[in-house]
Amino acid sequence: MTTGSIPPKLAHLAWPLVLGNLLQTFYNLADMFWVGRVSAEAVAAVSLMFPLSWMFVSTAMGLTAATIALVSQHVGAGDQRAADRVVGQTILLAIAVSSVLATLGLVFRRPLLELIGARDQVFVEALAYIEVIFLALPLTFLFFAFRSSLQGAGDTKTAMWLVLISAGINVVLDPFFILGIGPFPEMGTRGAAVATFIARAVATLAGVYLLLDGRYGVRLRLRDLKPNLSIQRQLIDIGYPATLDGWARSFAAVAMAGFVARFGANATAAYGIVVRLMSVTWSVAGAVGDATATGVGQNLGSQTPDRAAAVAKTATAGTIFFIAGVAGLILAFPAQAIGIFVDDTAVIAEGVVFLRINAPFWALFAGVMVIQGAFRGAGNTREAMVLSLLSRWVFRVPVALVLAFAWTVTIPVIGITLSAFDWGVAGIWWAFSVGMGLSFVVAVLWFRLGTWRERVIDEEEAKGSPTQ
Repeated sequence: MTTGSIPPKLAHLAWPLVLGNLLQTFYNLADMFWVGRVSAEAVAAVSLMFPLSWMFVSTAMGLTAATIALVSQHVGAGDQRAADRVVGQTILLAIAVSSVLATLGLVFRRPLLELIGARDQVFVEALAYIEVIFLALPLTFLFFAFRSSLQGAGDTKTAMWLVLISAGINVVLDPFFILGIGPFPEMGTRGAAVATFIARAVATLAGVYLLLDGRYGVRLRLRDLKPNLSIQRQLIDIGYPATLDGWARSFAAVAMAGFVARFGANATAAYGIVVRLMSVTWSVAGAVGDATATGVGQNLGSQTPDRAAAVAKTATAGTIFFIAGVAGLILAFPAQAIGIFVDDTAVIAEGVVFLRINAPFWALFAGVMVIQGAFRGAGNTREAMVLSLLSRWVFRVPVALVLAFAWTVTIPVIGITLSAFDWGVAGIWWAFSVGMGLSFVVAVLWFRLGTWRERVIDEEEAKGSPTQ
């Protein structure tokens, strides 16, 4: 990414990431499709679990952001051995952190479900699903570590093939485990989670093997698994804002899911389906953002910040154009898009309302995600974190509270009374749109300030410790 024409190189780096993320999204959609054949409560349960499980996966994404930044900048600086050392320390942190989170999740699974508003049969279905998903967390973390290591080195195709295999396994197993086809017992939502566990296990084991092999840009060496506090401090220092970024997104998603749950199973099911459709655009934008992170990181490593800026601008413009087309297609056939997953007319009607309010803003939010990727590639994960906090916790959650619910507050002394709009669940749909639009404006202005143009490694860090 440090020489030659930017658009073809960016496309070459991005398309495997886009395809890989779309495949990941596809097997999430497959879960929703087959669970939709069980009951509306099952769909609502999986919908509620999406943000909760994502809350834990966000920690892995923080580690991913740090790994991409360090590996890409070491590769751009021409120090392959330093990049390999980062890989070993990434694997160590992935195992340690995921084990702790999986344990906490299993211990507190019931209070967590109660906190986000799961009730009655929805609670039962959600519990069956989340118990298995927590067991799969270490596998998820290790696969993120594998993918980010290769991505920082510029190899995006290998992980894409593993995601393809994993998605294929999940899609094939889903109907057997969920509906109990043939000799398999009918497990409902737990069956969806079991299929996911098996698919992730296959991809993770293959990924670790390829890292040990070392022919794919970086190599995992067993001696690099010895704790290196200097590298781990770098990973944590760069990664924790990205983790907080993920948590901000996840907690906001949990909060929004909890708000929607107050309006019943139909609204919750519609919310889950539309969020899955939105996740297709997030998958594309997130993948291009990851490719942008690699391009920005390698160019800052080679000390060409103007080219890094050109990579980010090209990626942002192309993504906005593409997602606008996708959103337009969905808006042309909203009922058909919702009807793929459920045949309940009330759920479809509510989903159509959500789409018509929110889909026009998808392209803008896609641009935000690409700009966040540029910040992460520079190692400026704090800027990306602040953008997430603003878009969710300043521009979305408070707006939902004001627009959706009925309440009145009188301010003492001055005697002014404030009242909510009480628009019902439509207020929540509008809150998503407001957050997307305003965060795009802030992201563009912040990027233009240029505070991200310095690399996070210096000459001594690039050299690293002597090869053992």
